[in-house]
Amino acid sequence: MKPDALPDNLADWLALLERRHGVAIDLGLERCSTVWRQMGCPRPAPRVFMVAGTNGKGSTVATLCALLGALGYRYGSYTSPHITVYNERVRVNGKPVSDRALIESFLNIEAARGDRDLSYFEFGTLAAIDLLARAELDFAVLEVGLGGRLDAVNLIDTDCAVITPIGLDHQAYLGDDLLSIGREKAGIIRPLKPVISGESDPPETIVETAGQQKAPLQRLGREFSIERRNGHARFTRGGLSLELPLPALDGPHQLNNMATAVAALLTLIPTAADRPGALATGLRSVSIRGRFQRILQSPAVWVDVGHNPMAARAVAAALIDARKAEKLKNIRCVLAILADKDAAGVVRELMPLVSGWYCAGLEDDRGQSGAQLAARLKEAHLPIQVKEYERVSEAIDAALAESGPHDGVLVFGSFYTAAETLAHTRARNHDSSPGMLIESSSSDRVNG
Repeated sequence: MKPDALPDNLADWLALLERRHGVAIDLGLERCSTVWRQMGCPRPAPRVFMVAGTNGKGSTVATLCALLGALGYRYGSYTSPHITVYNERVRVNGKPVSDRALIESFLNIEAARGDRDLSYFEFGTLAAIDLLARAELDFAVLEVGLGGRLDAVNLIDTDCAVITPIGLDHQAYLGDDLLSIGREKAGIIRPLKPVISGESDPPETIVETAGQQKAPLQRLGREFSIERRNGHARFTRGGLSLELPLPALDGPHQLNNMATAVAALLTLIPTAADRPGALATGLRSVSIRGRFQRILQSPAVWVDVGHNPMAARAVAAALIDARKAEKLKNIRCVLAILADKDAAGVVRELMPLVSGWYCAGLEDDRGQSGAQLAARLKEAHLPIQVKEYERVSEAIDAALAESGPHDGVLVFGSFYTAAETLAHTRARNHDSSPGMLIESSSSDRVNG
């Protein structure tokens, strides 16, 4: 390919975008907003939900999309990162867009950017906005990539800001305390537009920003609530009470994610409360990979993309329920996590449940080897025994070899970890290993 030639396939386009910008994470709106204005300021849909937060974003987006689809709306979504193929990031009516559609939008961004430099994420975000704008949607659901205030997704004015639970993560970019991180997440709030919080007590900076913007704030556990009741979920807000099915996704934390999505939906579409059957259909159809996803029946194996202590705490609660329901004897953990994450904090949350630790390496600029991860855990003086492996697949095989049919294995630590796990699942299934579930999709860079 000539230096000035543009690729004719998606893989080469993605490789080109990775090479162009020297900084993987480069927050700021100036570059992409200039290009967006050059494009004519396209809006992905007439009405937009924007979802920010530390944990639960993906599940909340998936639930919102399932509800919109069940109500008969035409909707699109943009999420990041992907697990197996880039196309997962942009979906129309729940289906990943084609290579051809992405390339068409890439060409549109290339024509608009002139000599302006864009990061991989900025270029992809603008392309997603362009593609969704051309899809003639009723609603768009946009997930913030990192933070909120300076994230490229925040180019778009949201009609409803959704902020899931806030925890410590990406401190190098967002700040070292919850107030600072909350301030960055609150950057998606717009004047007079509703804000839905997945916490009863979000960081005060979120409450303050909503007040300054005169944006009505609804908080889980205050302005709306949800509880399990007789095999169902009872959602209440003001004088409204709805009986809904329990979440399709596993883990007690998913009840709160579901409530957050329902509250957001009813805020923009209040008449949806008159269609409980459609709401129930949508909630039963929610599906998203890598969120405490069961990939093997016996022994029980789950994979989760979580990568911080807050996510580990939620998964620990899910493991407690699973251990009790299935009478599991031992639970082992395959841990593969990026070097800039709080691995010791993750282990502390899971430690009471885990009997064996299998540290695996991740091949990425921000990755670390299994030996390096094990050394960091030893330096934290944690009372655990760890084993070291080069790859996630090797650690999984070792954990399975030492597990009986009534044991469990958790694979945890990052989107990269989930990608390698699901690829290994497909390979094991192809080799006729009993119990593995099928994951059909080609491999690609996760980028996150």
